[in-house]
Amino acid sequence: MGLIQSIEIFHDPVLGWAASNAGRCSTAANSSIDPVDIGTLRTLVLVYDLQSFSAAAKRLDVNQSTISYAIERLRGALHDPLFVRGGNGVTATERCAALVAWARDMIVEIDGLASRVEFDPATAQGSVTISCNYHERQTLIPQFSTRLRACAPKVRLVLLDAAGHGDVHLKQNQCDIVLGPVGIAGESFFRRHILTDHYVCVMDPANPLARGRIALSAYARAEHVFITHSGEWQPLYLEALKAREIEIEPVVGLPNHDSLERIVTGTRLVATIPYHLARAMRGGLHVAALPFRVPISIDMYWSARTAKSGLHKWARGLLAEVARACAA
Repeated sequence: MGLIQSIEIFHDPVLGWAASNAGRCSTAANSSIDPVDIGTLRTLVLVYDLQSFSAAAKRLDVNQSTISYAIERLRGALHDPLFVRGGNGVTATERCAALVAWARDMIVEIDGLASRVEFDPATAQGSVTISCNYHERQTLIPQFSTRLRACAPKVRLVLLDAAGHGDVHLKQNQCDIVLGPVGIAGESFFRRHILTDHYVCVMDPANPLARGRIALSAYARAEHVFITHSGEWQPLYLEALKAREIEIEPVVGLPNHDSLERIVTGTRLVATIPYHLARAMRGGLHVAALPFRVPISIDMYWSARTAKSGLHKWARGLLAEVARACAA
């Protein structure tokens, strides 16, 4: 085994445990503790994130007994159950939560040591998984994908539909990057603002509201289409209307933007959507200014797991470049 492939757990007066790969705790001092490899710690973190042994086994494509064996090794070393059954999954003990917090940092450090100092996208291999919504898939991802394929042809791009669950995707290590107007808090997560969008109205060119500037009163009386992202997201402009003591009811509710152009064409329906998304449409709908301005902050989030990865640092930089070009 290499230098960074195993560590030893030792007692800490504050946490009750710690770790060392420099032999600070000898077997003579604590003969009951066996070396614990990084794979075991990765398994622990995954079970903690998914709150399920079976889900962790499925994610790693191994038998559940493999997961159970790894956790049992840690249980024996730490004299703590680590997880207890609760409902349809497992709940971490207090000591387990502390161990996971430490393990995340340790894994990041070891991944950093194991990665190459220089990164060459032309020869890079691996994958970049991005969780985002229709807005980002229409405005940023096409150009990002084109440039990714041109510069890093061996890297695979995977997209997940965020649909209000981007934070869960990131916290459970299902994705590497989350894009969108979301807020993800925590010391293990990083944020970079890459684009500011705003809402506009789209409608059939024959709609009477397309003849000039839309007054707020006329907007409030319009026949509205709401895009709800399958009920998992409330558009930001509704809060701005509520602040003005205006409530509007949708005539049509759609789970996403996929069929919006076909639904609106030939009707008096009005949809309120991000400007850059409207600009990316085929051009069949009239775009009008909203009678009040609501900014949309498109941010990029990632976790400590990929913070020092050469591939992912490069991919994040490329996304930021694409966003700047989009805003120009």
